[in-house]
Amino acid sequence: MTLLQRPVFRAVCIFGALALATLCRPAIAANAEDDGPDVTIIATEQRTIYEYRQNGHLRMIRIVPSVGRPYYLVPRDPTKGFGDLDQADMLIPSWVLVEF
Repeated sequence: MTLLQRPVFRAVCIFGALALATLCRPAIAANAEDDGPDVTIIATEQRTIYEYRQNGHLRMIRIVPSVGRPYYLVPRDPTKGFGDLDQADMLIPSWVLVEF
């Protein structure tokens, strides 16, 4: 009889797997809250604004005008505010020049 065929070894393996799954469950549940950014869509006749928030901080603003190319509002000085656009002193438009 091999080791895998013994009932005691099987029971220990199943118990170990269940214990490991129980220990990992809180970590998985904690990461479920951080699925990704919250996106707020503000639609008007002239443009659509996408506000991306992560953990309550405004990270990115994308504006899609009804006529013209989409652009992003970025901070004038990206080294200040730790990536939170609410703390930026001025936002300037930035267009994507090349995509591949």
